[in-house]
Amino acid sequence: MEHFEIAVIGAGLAGSLAALAFADTGRSVALIAPATGKADGRTTALMDQSLTLVHQLGLWEAVAPLAAPLSSMRIIDGTNRLLRAPTVTFHAAEVGLEAFGYNIPNAPFLALLEQEAEKRQSLTRMTASLTAVEFETDRAILALDDGSSLTASLVIGADGRRSGVRDAAGIEVRNWSYPQSALVLNFSHQVPHQTISTEFHTPHGPFTQVPLPGGLRSSLVWVQKPEDNGETLALSADALGLAVEQRMQSMLGKVTIDGTPQSFPLSGMAAKSFGKGRAILIGEAAHAFPPIGAQGLNLSLRDIMAAVSLLGSSPVPEDFGARYDRKRRADILSRTVSVDLLNRSLLSDFLPVQMLRAAGLQALASVAPFRNLMMREGINPGSALQSLRTTLREKISRKSA
Repeated sequence: MEHFEIAVIGAGLAGSLAALAFADTGRSVALIAPATGKADGRTTALMDQSLTLVHQLGLWEAVAPLAAPLSSMRIIDGTNRLLRAPTVTFHAAEVGLEAFGYNIPNAPFLALLEQEAEKRQSLTRMTASLTAVEFETDRAILALDDGSSLTASLVIGADGRRSGVRDAAGIEVRNWSYPQSALVLNFSHQVPHQTISTEFHTPHGPFTQVPLPGGLRSSLVWVQKPEDNGETLALSADALGLAVEQRMQSMLGKVTIDGTPQSFPLSGMAAKSFGKGRAILIGEAAHAFPPIGAQGLNLSLRDIMAAVSLLGSSPVPEDFGARYDRKRRADILSRTVSVDLLNRSLLSDFLPVQMLRAAGLQALASVAPFRNLMMREGINPGSALQSLRTTLREKISRKSA
């Protein structure tokens, strides 16, 4: 059996980027997944920290023509409740950036990553499905559905919510569901988006418009009750375009739907451990939550960067999974909890919850230092706490002097 240092299971965005990142460290990598199926009509907003990895992999020059900058992000209370929050707009320039990130359509991004994988001599693409993994002290033995087998020092599960790697490693998960479904589509509009992303908070979830390249196209994630989602999905293209325009208060003018909308039920999942022995989990094999604040893939890319930095140039230790779990736990759990609480606050009719949410957005709208702190935290997790510590130390030092 051929031996690889790293075996990545799953060739979605997270798995493909992980394979490229480890291959670029000089390690032998196997990227294992069946052939790509139905085209993914969604888009991904990569934020500033995630773009660091894209640049390190030498991908930005090819990605840039596909991407639209997100120079401003706006939150609008689209509810009719008694306590409505003010509109909050975050400008990247306030924190010294040209853009918070860039929105990229998934389908051409995946095609680009497939082409890049072929260029890496240390990366072998295996078009097959994993059927079994047996973990031993010094290696893992993997069996594929084409009858072949291989061994690896580390197995990376990037194989989604029904992860075979996670099951084989004996890692349990916690699942929860929401009374929501997400409608995903792309659309053209008459008024330029000016690189502004707008998120309407509605009683049934966020309605999020994100710019696409060219100025007159955007992507949309519209979260609704499942029954409303079904009715919306059944609309004709013209009727759906009108519904989107009305929900956006016509701020982008007339809307024309591009392509075929897709729908996904919303649920959440978190693995009880993010690594064990010679297995680690990234992406939706480790965590999944509603599409709020562009957190999903950005969290996955932090998984990848953490794994690469933790391993360094050393041989894969027997307890690498446990080390990775400790390194990733705080970031993953804090993001999962914050997104879950925000989503549930939109659904809640409990007046104190509405008051807290409105007060928080009011503070963001009116207190510039607080808004800047939260922007930096969104871009670089952990930076808000570090900034507070630095400020406190400086104040204490001045008083001591």
